[in-house]
Amino acid sequence: GAIATQAFGEPSYGSNGLTLLREGKSAQQALKILLTADPERELRQVAIVDAEGRVAVHTGSACIAAAGSQPGVGYSVQGNMLRADGVWKAMPGAFERAKGDLADRLLAALEAAEREGGDIRGRQSATLLVVFGQRGDRRRQEERIDLRVDDHPKPLEELRRLLTINRAYDRMRDGHAAAAAGRLDEAVKQFGEAQALYPENPEFSFWAGIDLANRGRLEDALRFLRSAYERDPGWKELLRRLPATPLLPDDPELIEKLTRD
Repeated sequence: GAIATQAFGEPSYGSNGLTLLREGKSAQQALKILLTADPERELRQVAIVDAEGRVAVHTGSACIAAAGSQPGVGYSVQGNMLRADGVWKAMPGAFERAKGDLADRLLAALEAAEREGGDIRGRQSATLLVVFGQRGDRRRQEERIDLRVDDHPKPLEELRRLLTINRAYDRMRDGHAAAAAGRLDEAVKQFGEAQALYPENPEFSFWAGIDLANRGRLEDALRFLRSAYERDPGWKELLRRLPATPLLPDDPELIEKLTRD
């Protein structure tokens, strides 16, 4: 399941609540147990979604206005210290109407809230966390997207920029995986999409070119490499250092071709 603890948040609601869910409690049952044991429950704002999509929410009477929550099918929105009640009320519709994957829909809900006035204290931070539906051996295997903006005058704009960069890295990983499997046309396509999403980063072009060069696609490799060279000629020097590693054959003719203008 998923648990958010807000207002005067109590982190133990997260770990204890997930334990209750793993024991078979529903979202509503877990929330009731947590609140019953908490003498400061009226200061808390909590939302729980369990693995079956059941939702339970609580906004304590002592939470600072504007504060409120609204459960949906498999999700919940909530907030406190907001400019007005319209802030959190704008989020469900935006989430449900949004196109794209879960990250797009979550960000759309946050942007809708900001348009209604957002936090009464102003703007500072934003985070976005999306996890896979199955547990992994390591935290990295469980997290699909984990982005945070700790201090920024326009945190949601920065969060969207970071999400775009995150997707560019995903395309690069997909491209390398396709190349390793011999699907080179697909690799070129994925590398190109990564480059288009994050054109400011010449490293994408460089490593795409190296991967394709190692697999005999010299024309495509040169196209990507030259894009990196145009941004900074230092990438040529880095390429010349690679034959000392397993990353590129020690072939002077190949190196000359790959560094040619």
